[in-house]
Amino acid sequence: MKFLICTLLIMSSFFSAIAQKDTVVTDKDRNQDVLMVTSMGEILIRLSDSTPLHRDNFLSLVKKGFYDSLLFHRVIENFMIQGGDPDSKNAEPGLPLGNGGLEYTVPAEFRKTLFHKKGVIAAARHDNPAKASSSTQFYITKGKIFTNEGLDSLSRGRLTGRIFTEEERKIYTTIGGVPHLDQNYTVFGEVLRGLEVVDKIAAVETSTGPDKDRPIDDVLILKVKLVKRKKNK
Repeated sequence: MKFLICTLLIMSSFFSAIAQKDTVVTDKDRNQDVLMVTSMGEILIRLSDSTPLHRDNFLSLVKKGFYDSLLFHRVIENFMIQGGDPDSKNAEPGLPLGNGGLEYTVPAEFRKTLFHKKGVIAAARHDNPAKASSSTQFYITKGKIFTNEGLDSLSRGRLTGRIFTEEERKIYTTIGGVPHLDQNYTVFGEVLRGLEVVDKIAAVETSTGPDKDRPIDDVLILKVKLVKRKKNK
């Protein structure tokens, strides 16, 4: 009962925050894809209808131009590229980033069918018992390719008791990804086009100083916009 009340309070706070926004998300918006234009190329993303809270939150921010001129402020090769910190806009070189956002969180929406294969977009978050997501920060996975033996090792160790489905094994041993994040961070879409751009960004040189994992040369999100969904996609 306490968990239910906590969940309802979190959702109430989220919907209250959404209601205060001046951007209304429509059915037309939900049937469009998201084009992320970066300083290293374009990434086309399709959001998942299975995670409506995250979908609508992201669409609302895109419509407001929130992500325009922000940075990919945290990049780790063979792991992920992260952006969405409003403090990264026009940030001075060497400045540590990653704590910025708006004054609300998004309730977790874990789905067994949405896991951390290469090329998914998911919500970053600070540590919290409900695993609620950051209002604005996201990451796109790169990860690595695993062997079946490697997945078995995860099941025996870091992910004790985790049973990988046949589909998950097929994906993680061919395309790759980041399985240890599954059911801990909300996946809410995936890249349709531009995985080579994700690879390029993931490979940039990054800082080892106080601004750890921030690219030495800024990787800019020039613009994020909604685009018409192609019928064959």
